[in-house]
Amino acid sequence: MIEVSVRLDGITISGHANYAPEGSDVVCAAITVLTQTLIQSLEDLSADKIKYEMSPGWVDIKCRNLSEEGCLLVDSFFIGICMVSYEFPEYVRIV
Repeated sequence: MIEVSVRLDGITISGHANYAPEGSDVVCAAITVLTQTLIQSLEDLSADKIKYEMSPGWVDIKCRNLSEEGCLLVDSFFIGICMVSYEFPEYVRIV
């Protein structure tokens, strides 16, 4: 199961969906694309300074005092995460 953990100072995503074999797992792919898009968007479309670490099955994004643009990007990310979680509740959990 993929867990998305929300904190005041950031977001952590961990685990694997195990919805399908590696390379065919659309749930993992969706979460990965949303996460990578959030990171790159925060860096390219806002003045916010973030730090992140990424490895297979784990991402930790540190962000504090986000700008209005940064907050909008994070909100958009959560809309996507919630949509995937709603569609695949046994594979994605928001904590």
